[in-house]
Amino acid sequence: MSEEKTYSAAGEVAQVRLRRSRWERTRIALGKAPISAWFGMIVIAFYAFVAIFAQFLAPFGEAEIFAKADLPWAMFAEGQAQHFFGTDQIGRDTLSRLIYGAQNTIGIALTTTILSFLIGGSLGLIAVISGSWVDQILSRGVDVLMSIPSLIFALMLLSIFGSSIPSLIMIIAVLDSTRVFRLTRSVAANVVVMDYVEAARLRGEGLGWVMRREILPNIMPPLVAEFGLRFSFVFLTIAALSFLGLGIQPPTADWGSMVRDGSRFIQFVAYDWTLALPSLLPAGAVALLTVAVNFVVDWFLHKTSGLRDEH
Repeated sequence: MSEEKTYSAAGEVAQVRLRRSRWERTRIALGKAPISAWFGMIVIAFYAFVAIFAQFLAPFGEAEIFAKADLPWAMFAEGQAQHFFGTDQIGRDTLSRLIYGAQNTIGIALTTTILSFLIGGSLGLIAVISGSWVDQILSRGVDVLMSIPSLIFALMLLSIFGSSIPSLIMIIAVLDSTRVFRLTRSVAANVVVMDYVEAARLRGEGLGWVMRREILPNIMPPLVAEFGLRFSFVFLTIAALSFLGLGIQPPTADWGSMVRDGSRFIQFVAYDWTLALPSLLPAGAVALLTVAVNFVVDWFLHKTSGLRDEH
C-alpha cells in the first residue's frame, strides 16, 4: 500500500514538473516573440474581448432605430454626442453596429472554421490511413469541389438553400474543408508510414485511436497554422458574401453589409471626406483582424519550423 502511494505521489510530482516546464517554454517563447506577433496577439485579444462582451460594451441595441438617419460623426458635427460614429441609413447607431458586428462576424467565422477542420481533418486522416479505394474516392471528390471557384459556388448554393446563418456556416465549412483535407492528407502521409503507427495497427488499435493518439499529435503545428489562415479566408469570405447581399442578413449586424451600406457615399468624398467613414470603419476592422491573424500565424510557423533567428 505504501509503495502504491509512493508511486502515485511520484506521478503527481512528475505531472506538476511537466506542466511547469511547458509553461516555462511558453513564457520564454512569448518573451522572444517579435513586435509584429505581439501586435497581432494584442489585436486578436481586443477583438475577442469586444466580441464576447458586445452586449455590455454597445451603447445601444443592435437593431435599435433612432429618429434621425445618416447622422455624421459626433466629432465632426455639433450636437450629436449621443452617437459618436453617427447613425446609418435607417437611424441605427454605427458604433453599436460595429461592436455587434464583431460578435456576429467573428463568431460565425470561428464556428465555420472549426467545422471545416472537423470535416476536412477527419476525412483527410481517414483517407490516408485507409488508403486504396477510400483514399481515391475522397481525393477525387475533393478535386471536383476544388475545381469550382469557391465564391461562385457559395453564391449559387446560398441562392438555392437561402441565406440563413446555419446555411451560411454549413456551405462555407464544406467548401473550405477541401483545403483542410488536402493539407491533412499531405502531412499525415509522412506520419502514417512510421513504425509506431504500424505497431499500433498491429496491436489491433482502432482507426479512431490511431488518428487521435498517433497521427494527430504529430501533425498539429501545420494544422494550427492553417487554422489561422483558414479563419482569415473564411472571415473575408463571409464579409464578401454579406457585401454582395447573400451573407449575414439584416437586422443582424455584420461588417460586410456595413461596408455595402456605406459605399453609397463614396462618390461624394470629393466634397466631404467624412462621408467615406461609414464604409472605411468596418472595412478597416476586417483588414486589421486579418493582418493581426497573419502576423501571429507567421510567427507560429517560424517557431514550429525549427528555424532559429540569426543574431
